[in-house]
Amino acid sequence: MKIIIALLIFSIIIIFHELGHFSLAKANGIRVNEFCLGLGPTILGVTKGETKYSLKLLPFGGACMMEGEDGESTDDRAFGKKSVWARISVVAAGPVFNFIMAFVFSFILLSCNGYDVPKITEVSEGFAAEQAGMQAGDVIVKMNGKHIHFYREVSSYSMFHAGETVEVTYERDGKRYTAELTPLYDEELGRYRYGFVGGEVEKGNVFKNLLYSGYEVKYWIYSTLESLKMLVTGGASVNDLSGPVGIVKNIGDSYESSVSTSGFWYGMLSMLSWGVLLSANLGVMNLLPLPALDGGRLVFLIVEAIRRKRIDPDKEGYVHLVGIVLLLILMVVVMFNDIRKLFI
Repeated sequence: MKIIIALLIFSIIIIFHELGHFSLAKANGIRVNEFCLGLGPTILGVTKGETKYSLKLLPFGGACMMEGEDGESTDDRAFGKKSVWARISVVAAGPVFNFIMAFVFSFILLSCNGYDVPKITEVSEGFAAEQAGMQAGDVIVKMNGKHIHFYREVSSYSMFHAGETVEVTYERDGKRYTAELTPLYDEELGRYRYGFVGGEVEKGNVFKNLLYSGYEVKYWIYSTLESLKMLVTGGASVNDLSGPVGIVKNIGDSYESSVSTSGFWYGMLSMLSWGVLLSANLGVMNLLPLPALDGGRLVFLIVEAIRRKRIDPDKEGYVHLVGIVLLLILMVVVMFNDIRKLFI
């Protein structure tokens, strides 16, 4: 059951991403040849109008295949025949739809669970926060100029900037103060600490939940970008990445744990939380300026818009083909690591 739930969440996120491309393609009069979920051979397919809707063998990924997307076509409704701005809107729509989905899921979660305010509930002895005079009840507003809306943002900042000194802006009795904190390594916990604890949960009204849903999506975008930065700078390795196999396993384990400890309702909320994370993550990853990804295609389209001349479709197609091959190699490596972890 947990694997089915995990695959369902994964599939919904992918379908919504591809639905973004599909919707804008149709709106711009582009012919869509196939809309599919999964990769590999077709298991089930039905044609409605000009588009074939299909389910593929491997339940990972999906596609919105447009006429003339990766080559020349004489069809007046081909992708390449449309204006550059129409094509930009179609390519950008996938990631944008992911951010919209993350926002909607966030709103449901915050309406049900509330959000963790960045209020300090306890100050630990011997750490930087106590030495700076910070107290329980103080609300953290900024860290090195970065606005803080959730307490978990404090934990994330500490993880992504482990051991670094940080200037904290906090509020007390309506006034703002600043403190420079140098974290100390806690041997027992195995991580750096500023010396305070927080995470008090509050529930807001509809308008505040809408606002904080935006902050939630922003938080996951930030976390994804910082994780990528760690990967590039050597703070993390390819072995730390999780592919579809690892993600499905983690989602399934999370669902099973939530249901067994708190019941079905909290299991569903846990799935929504995963939905926010994965949808925002997919949106960011697809906007990276890499060949074969939406971001790579947007680079070519933006260059075309600036120079007012289309890049040779065959050359662009070759670049994306190389990108696809490299991405497939990376997927194989990550999937191998995922499978290996299952037996460790």
